[in-house]
Amino acid sequence: MKISATIITLNEERNLAECLESLQGVADEIVVVDSLSTDRTQDICKKYNVVFVSQAFLGYVGQKNLAADKATYNYILNIDADERLSPQLKEAILQVKNLDNPKPAYSFKRLNNYYGKWIKHCGLYPEKKLRLYDKTKGCFAGKYVHEKVQMQALCPKAEVLQGDLIHYAYNSKEQLVKQLDKYSTLRAKEYSEKKKHVSKTTIYLKTCWKFFNAFVVRLGFLDGKRGLELCLLYARYEYDKYNKTRILLKATRH
Repeated sequence: MKISATIITLNEERNLAECLESLQGVADEIVVVDSLSTDRTQDICKKYNVVFVSQAFLGYVGQKNLAADKATYNYILNIDADERLSPQLKEAILQVKNLDNPKPAYSFKRLNNYYGKWIKHCGLYPEKKLRLYDKTKGCFAGKYVHEKVQMQALCPKAEVLQGDLIHYAYNSKEQLVKQLDKYSTLRAKEYSEKKKHVSKTTIYLKTCWKFFNAFVVRLGFLDGKRGLELCLLYARYEYDKYNKTRILLKATRH
């Protein structure tokens, strides 16, 4: 079994070297599809002898599927530049590579680091992500945001490998706020195109449930002040997502 690791980038000089380093000994090839970075991203890639492709952003789905298309091998290990394979996860992947009949898809447990704090609750761990798959039997799907690998209907369920996919998610609260604002806008655009009706009551209930579920049901309070902060921000994201959808739908009716 041979593996092509794929990464999409845009100005990732801060994260990329450690990401590429974690792939050493596991990936037989690394493909980077870059959205015209203006920093040292390409220079860092040259040091690791990756297949480097410059491509104006096609959307998350388009960019990740292009990376898979450029890959030599059928098994794709998709990873973001701010993620790293833990030693235990690397060992688990190496064991899969030695199987005579590997499964078509494998999932990883993602552990998020929110500017210095490991988040073990809030519904964020274990955050299972399908990241190792046979590209002849699956590809990335979705519209604007929260893309994921979609396997063919008859494929068995993805096996979860031991070890963590380490995610250095955000360096500051401000970075997360900016990202969530972007995601809520994209999600609202998707919902409005589907004519998804949203009332003020729905917005209120979904916002309250998002916080209660993350902070109480999913034990976010055990992550301390940072956990409270995250739960509040994700509740705000829920509010913004549906409120923006409502605004867009009202605009289309006028």
